[in-house]
Amino acid sequence: MNAPRKPTILKKFDKLPVEIQGYFAHFPALARGFPWEVSISYTFSLVETAHNMTVYCGVVKLHKVDSSLARTALENHHMTRPGFRDLYKTIFNRKLPQTIVDKIIRAEAVRDRILHGKEANDKNKRQAIVDVLDYAVAFNGEVDKVASFKPFGSLQGFKGRGKPLDKSTSRWILKGMGLLG
Repeated sequence: MNAPRKPTILKKFDKLPVEIQGYFAHFPALARGFPWEVSISYTFSLVETAHNMTVYCGVVKLHKVDSSLARTALENHHMTRPGFRDLYKTIFNRKLPQTIVDKIIRAEAVRDRILHGKEANDKNKRQAIVDVLDYAVAFNGEVDKVASFKPFGSLQGFKGRGKPLDKSTSRWILKGMGLLG
């Protein structure tokens, strides 16, 4: 693995789709001014936000779940990485393609080492950043294809004009998906 250097990573960032640049807006300044650990923590925080918003937007848009119940369910739900992938399959009726999952797995291992106080070398940290950015592009493309919204970007207007189901029915749907106990 020959991870690119900082200038190459920043050039790559500048060539990303506008919505992803906006989503990771602080990345260039963090990459220039702080150690890679800061950028990795920042990008993974936003990956987890995008995953939560994918679940939220999916149940609200595709399954017409009441938005306030969906928000509450997600706030109280502990989501693991495999749990997210299972929810993705449940909500979108298809597995997240392994080619997309593979883009983030190596970066997750580096992130875990850093956040659990273990050593990770500079090359692995740089590659983790590149992997996260590649994942964001691929994930946006996948979700846009299956549900017409991009989690790594502005979600304004994601739902459209559809009317939600009543709260009672919404609770049953969320319960069936494993988002409510």
